Amino acid sequence: MKPALKNRITKSALPAVFWLAVWQGAAAWVDQELLIPSPLAVLRQLGELAALPLFWRSAGFSLLRIFCGALGGTALGILCAVLTNRSLWADRLLSPALRVIRATPVASFIILILLWFPTGRVPGIISGLMVLPVIWESVGAGIRNTPPELLEMSRAYHFGHRKPIRSIYIPAIRPHFASGVCNAIGLAWKSGVAAEVLCLPKASIGTQIYYSKIYLETPSLFAWTLVVILLSLLLEKLIRRILGVKGGDAA
Repeated sequence: MKPALKNRITKSALPAVFWLAVWQGAAAWVDQELLIPSPLAVLRQLGELAALPLFWRSAGFSLLRIFCGALGGTALGILCAVLTNRSLWADRLLSPALRVIRATPVASFIILILLWFPTGRVPGIISGLMVLPVIWESVGAGIRNTPPELLEMSRAYHFGHRKPIRSIYIPAIRPHFASGVCNAIGLAWKSGVAAEVLCLPKASIGTQIYYSKIYLETPSLFAWTLVVILLSLLLEKLIRRILGVKGGDAA
């Protein structure tokens, strides 16, 4: 094994081993599975859940709802960024609303949206709302940081409308957009699952978390929470790979 690879594996494994040991120590000290199940009990429960069709159906529908919501929020965020940076009146009208969305607690939005829409649509809408101001701010920063000398050159050489967008704006916006998406995807996932816990749509991770808590099935509650964490990490890694963002670039 190469020294660099061995060093990278060691750096990744040591924190995981440390926190698993802390978890196991806490479970042994409390000695009550109802309060803190051991890592082995949670992994055993996770294996039992993974053998059920309900597990995969719940994970799949949660991913679909939240991904569609995040995609819609991303599209709206890009549109709002373009409008608020192109029109003074659009900025005056839209910017306050977007700042209110960013400042409002997600629980308040969940309860309000639950009054207006069917339960199955709430997680997607919430995910979109959480993504919207993040993408708006990131893309807007990219537009404002576009080199003015390149724009002046495009006007001097009569590039028209499409070529500056393709050759100047998109390269300038792309790093900001990638950073915004990487930051927003985790927020969308967490807020979407939180919405599922409150509105209980059929076949969802949040619903299973709620029922595990109601029936005091603590190993199941930990197992579903572990699924949320793992899917969040996988989603973020996938998005980074698609956008070509390295580990620390979006920080």
